[in-house]
Amino acid sequence: MPHPTLSRLHRFAEAVIAGLLAIIFIAFLVQIVFRYAFNLPVGWTAELSVAAWLWLVLWGSAFVLKESEEIRFDLLYSAVSRPVRRVMGIVISVALVGLYGMSFPAVWKYVTFMKVESSSYLHIRMDWMYSIYIVFAAAIILRYVWIAVQWLRNQDPEVIDPTKVGSGL
Repeated sequence: MPHPTLSRLHRFAEAVIAGLLAIIFIAFLVQIVFRYAFNLPVGWTAELSVAAWLWLVLWGSAFVLKESEEIRFDLLYSAVSRPVRRVMGIVISVALVGLYGMSFPAVWKYVTFMKVESSSYLHIRMDWMYSIYIVFAAAIILRYVWIAVQWLRNQDPEVIDPTKVGSGL
């Protein structure tokens, strides 16, 4: 059972996603009404939808999706013994931490550089728009450090049951 604070943070992250979905839906409806009822196409609704979608995907990947819900090709992983899965888990975790870690300085530099640009309709600074990628990358690094630590302690990070609904399979 997760700690109550972690449960509250998870519910908050889910609420953020629900809010972003609501923003996309409302922007879509406004775009339809303006285009077909008033014959007045508006561009800001499309821009808002794209920005909300970007944040929704990266926020959700960072804070809402469980490891077992990620898209994966686990035919080989499921077919090997637990000790081999443990080695695979450690190697994959270290590789992902290394790759995201090596890219992090360049990502930080690029996102902070983007403060010179802004979006066309809403005039949102692009560093604010793409700052979610920095949050995403940091969360993924921390997640895979945690997974590697669990594997190194000889604990399964998350047992996947393919018979359960929502198992990611």
